[in-house]
Amino acid sequence: MVKIRPLGDRVVVEPIEDDEMTFAGGQLVLPDTAKEKPQQGKVLAVGPDIEVKDDDGNIIGMQAGDIVIYAKYGGTQFKTREGQKLLILREDDILGVLED
Repeated sequence: MVKIRPLGDRVVVEPIEDDEMTFAGGQLVLPDTAKEKPQQGKVLAVGPDIEVKDDDGNIIGMQAGDIVIYAKYGGTQFKTREGQKLLILREDDILGVLED
């Protein structure tokens, strides 16, 4: 696992991929160009300038491990040396945190 420290209001997210197969009387593998971009991911790290507030205005913060929904075409995608695909997003690109 790569360690990365985002700067400013950036968030490092590991996208959660949907199932890459579709079934229609058999198995069909979709090419990358036909797949929808994932819009959910797991937060791996947050920058020091992130201030997430609750309904009362209290700062609760976004934490590593949170599952978030982000803008479809937001952020910058990159691949680690180990081949892991990650995304660096601005705080504004995070649309919400999924809660249990």
